Amino acid sequence: MWNDYYRPKHLDEALTLLAELTPPARLVAGGTDVIVELARDRSNPPTLIDISALPGLDEIHIEHRERVHLGPLVTHADVITSEICRELVVPLVQACAEIGAPQIRSRGTVAGNIASASPANDSLTPLYALDAHVTLASLRGTRRVRLADAISGPGRTCLDSDEMIIGIDLRSLRDNESGLFLKSGLRRAQAIAVVNCAVVVEQDAGVVQSASIAIGSAGPTIIRPGAAEATLVGGTLTASEISEAAGLCRGAARPISDIRGSAEYRTYLVGLLVEEALTRLSAGEALEPEPPVTLRRRGTPPAAAPTDSADIDVTVNGTRRVIEGAPSATLSELLRDHCGLPGTKEACGEGECGACTVLIDGTATMSCLVPAPAVGGAQVQTIEGLRGTDGELHPIQQAFIDHGASQCGFCTPGMIMSTAALFDEHPKPTPAQLAAAISGNLCRCTTYYPIIAALEAMAKAETKP
Repeated sequence: MWNDYYRPKHLDEALTLLAELTPPARLVAGGTDVIVELARDRSNPPTLIDISALPGLDEIHIEHRERVHLGPLVTHADVITSEICRELVVPLVQACAEIGAPQIRSRGTVAGNIASASPANDSLTPLYALDAHVTLASLRGTRRVRLADAISGPGRTCLDSDEMIIGIDLRSLRDNESGLFLKSGLRRAQAIAVVNCAVVVEQDAGVVQSASIAIGSAGPTIIRPGAAEATLVGGTLTASEISEAAGLCRGAARPISDIRGSAEYRTYLVGLLVEEALTRLSAGEALEPEPPVTLRRRGTPPAAAPTDSADIDVTVNGTRRVIEGAPSATLSELLRDHCGLPGTKEACGEGECGACTVLIDGTATMSCLVPAPAVGGAQVQTIEGLRGTDGELHPIQQAFIDHGASQCGFCTPGMIMSTAALFDEHPKPTPAQLAAAISGNLCRCTTYYPIIAALEAMAKAETKP
């Protein structure tokens, strides 16, 4: 999947590699986009520069009073658990909560969404609506670019081959502003948007002072319908004014037809979503994001520092293993082919089914999306390591047996590893949290009701598993 793999220790080292390597290398952090792309096309394997362990690039803080700064390693899970983001950039929190599944959100980064430049990426519409800028760095210096100017089309950005994103900043919501992100997908989780939108409205005594509307998956880039925004200013959010703005948004849409929907259907959805968003904002509905499920261990240790060795030194199920030569493989392939642990199943190879879910430093992760060298220095736990030292089944494993929660059993290891992370994060999960925890795990046998029954029995147990 790749030729050479580098894990720089510092930003300057990463920038030097970007400047010196020919042909240009690819950056990888979470890997949720890059690894899928490489798996689909192995004809031209690139060199990868893994920046996931660079220090100081995963911070979220308030910048210049009115702007929120996100480091390039900030994940979607970091956004939805950040008190700063939950207070000041609610539409972005709502969007990040809609991306993929918990296993994806804990690895995928907001900067990665920007770099992939897909108009269907959920995080881009709130970033556009909140006037996001990106800071780019190379050995030649840094430059700050408005996000709308940085992306020119699907997969196309203004980044030079020696540049990387080192910061994202977006304006925070003012006291008299409210915002909302909405998405239409073909299923409730793990869905790429058919259409999405982010709407931010500033009102004073019911009169609209300003409006920002951003629409995704309805054109080659995120659409800002200026005429619709302008028509709202100075008026009130009455049904007629909302309908007029929604019609102008439909007129601005330039969608394509693809497997997820026709151009005509997308155009219809654009108006529908914008109308719903404005109607909900006019009603002043409570828009506080739900408490998140991240499947991350509380107090998860930071990523291990890279070493100069070409070998992968990793602890798997409590046993240290050294795999020589850092194979060009994913973690799921490493576990199955090099560690002899077939309990980790791989079906889709694209982070869609969750069968390959393992725990990396206590965080549920789809191992088919993780480059094997990225786990050097980490603690990895698979289904084989879930039993107690006395050989007894883990309580979740026993609950699956007691409630008949598996048929063919293929998806079961991933289901159990996801729920093991859930009970570590939320010892007494709610029904909604139980459903969220397995939203990234598909079962072809459709044993979801027995699975939920097993998990509900665990949640009602007096002792934590």
